[in-house]
Amino acid sequence: MKIVLVAGARPNFVKITPLWSELQKRGLDCAIVHTGQHYDDKMSKTFFKDLQLPEPDIHLGVGSGSHAEQTGKIMIEFEKVCFRLKPDLVIVVGDVNSTAASALAAAKLCIPVAHVEAGLRSFDRSMPEEINRILTDHISDYLFTTCEDANKNLRQEGIPASKIFFVGNVMIDTLKQFFKLAEKSNILDELRLKKDGKLSKYAVLTLHRPSNVDQEEVLKGIFSALKRLSKRIPVIFPAHPRTLERLKSFALDSMVTYVEKLSDRDLKGSEKNVWMMSPLGYIEFLNLMSHASLVLTDSGGIQEETTILGIPCLTLRDNTERPVTVRDGTNMIVGNNPERILSASFDILENGLNGKRIPKFWDGKAADRIVEVLTAKLVT
Repeated sequence: MKIVLVAGARPNFVKITPLWSELQKRGLDCAIVHTGQHYDDKMSKTFFKDLQLPEPDIHLGVGSGSHAEQTGKIMIEFEKVCFRLKPDLVIVVGDVNSTAASALAAAKLCIPVAHVEAGLRSFDRSMPEEINRILTDHISDYLFTTCEDANKNLRQEGIPASKIFFVGNVMIDTLKQFFKLAEKSNILDELRLKKDGKLSKYAVLTLHRPSNVDQEEVLKGIFSALKRLSKRIPVIFPAHPRTLERLKSFALDSMVTYVEKLSDRDLKGSEKNVWMMSPLGYIEFLNLMSHASLVLTDSGGIQEETTILGIPCLTLRDNTERPVTVRDGTNMIVGNNPERILSASFDILENGLNGKRIPKFWDGKAADRIVEVLTAKLVT
């Protein structure tokens, strides 16, 4: 059986890691196709190195573009891959353009598609990712879900129960696999967050969604809140290239201090404690996140990772496709209103969070369950 495993963006690389490992263990023929949706070394190559993934068997090199351009390029190039490799199964993960485009190209060629992380819904169709999720789920043959909410969403959309498999969360597989290695990272020393062996309190920020970064007033409001928060604790900001570009174009980059390492600086000695740097690799960022007092984000995966790590997470969106992280985990939805961001941040720093529980099947064995299902269904 020939399997093609598709990834295109930074979160995808984290999700395919345990799948690739499990497929290798079982001796299944698997090719990794990198669409090139994320192509910067710090958004792509570094992740393959950190996650101990082999070089992709095929790199489509589609690069950036509008949603239509990027989706179209991926479909055209991935169709060629399907003609050449003639796979028995295509596995896609997550909700980026690479996910929907590859699934659609394969489905039109009558190649079975498995969607890992199926059924998540924000119920906000202004988000491109929501369109990708819905499309991919309705053309896939195997739908692997992370939570009961996802199962319910798929059933309500008329998808047969025979296609739905509740297996858990592959992102947590990866986190558990690399956590001990991440603990050996020296990123906290490089950022001067350790002094005489004692760890300082700090917050971590990630921000990239158009609803937060594409409007000047919204972005300015978020960073005005962060500046006030930084008077209390440092805010460490590994910046997505999109956000850095917007900060510069809106002339808001004066609200942050851009650094790579802080070997000659002292966080506490600066008036500007929002420290922006290039994106970090998986290992460094996992270490940084796991010791934070607070994480502020508009990312989906970080909501899940902070839940497992027990780190308070404020999601700077009005909704989430991962409600289990709010109900069972450490996540709180606060939107992008500056006062609400500050109020929630200060409350957590003063009072912490009530005890939470780990969602079902977020135990590091999701990839094993997925490959077990595929083996039973496809291998004869």
